[in-house]
Amino acid sequence: MPPIAAYLVGLVIAGADQPVEIRIESAQLTLIEQADISASEAGLVSQMAVKEGQTIEEGAPLARLDDREARLMRLQAETEVAVARAQSDNDIKVRFAKLSAAVAVAELRRAQESNEKFPKSVSQTEIDRLKLLADKSVLEIEQAEIDWQQSKLALQVKQQDLERAALALERRTILSPFPGMVVQWKRHPGEWVEPGTPVMRLVRLNRLRAEAFVASQAVPAHRVGQPAILIVEQEGQLPAKYTGHLAFVSPEVDPVNGQVRIWAEIDNSNLSLRPGQTATLVIPAIP
Repeated sequence: MPPIAAYLVGLVIAGADQPVEIRIESAQLTLIEQADISASEAGLVSQMAVKEGQTIEEGAPLARLDDREARLMRLQAETEVAVARAQSDNDIKVRFAKLSAAVAVAELRRAQESNEKFPKSVSQTEIDRLKLLADKSVLEIEQAEIDWQQSKLALQVKQQDLERAALALERRTILSPFPGMVVQWKRHPGEWVEPGTPVMRLVRLNRLRAEAFVASQAVPAHRVGQPAILIVEQEGQLPAKYTGHLAFVSPEVDPVNGQVRIWAEIDNSNLSLRPGQTATLVIPAIP
């Protein structure tokens, strides 16, 4: 028998085909989310940004690792991006190659025209040399354009290096993956951690799970998603009620006692409920 035990003590049945109110005594509150928050990078813990018992929001910084080297790496990457951008914006070599080609082609054309007017005024050797220079200058345009495109690709590589450097710096700040409460420091400032080393334990309290075991026929699976009410007895006061919904009905039946495990998610926005408490779980009849 699992440690979480509850028994169906009341069924209000309006008829064979009518909705049924399900009332379960001794449902136990448990955590929906809890995590040992770990470091993503190796390094020295420089700061714990929260205290034990502190309630935090999702995305809040929990701890920081020494990030001095990571900041320098990002600064270097930013400088390299600036240099690469200046090179990729510089088309002087392309423009110069085009001007040089225009001059070389013009010289060749003038020599050819001179020979047409005055045969043998320019030797064939000189014509061949000028043609080679013209062809070379045209190829230099292509080479300059290739170099220019490569500088643009080099800029993209440097931008990716900058993104990696920024990510490496960002990963040295440990952030909360969900809203909750810090319940335990597992490391302290000055201690060395490796990737995956737990730094603190975080639990989510604004939503809790009310778990129980009931007879397999008591809660049909089609009732998942229906409203649920948690009733907590208070000494000298009226019972407190909390709303939620039925979130899970196990498809597995315990062969020994014929029970199934169920749970409801309960709203605990005011943080008045605590894991480990027992209460009455009611799933009202819905017409």
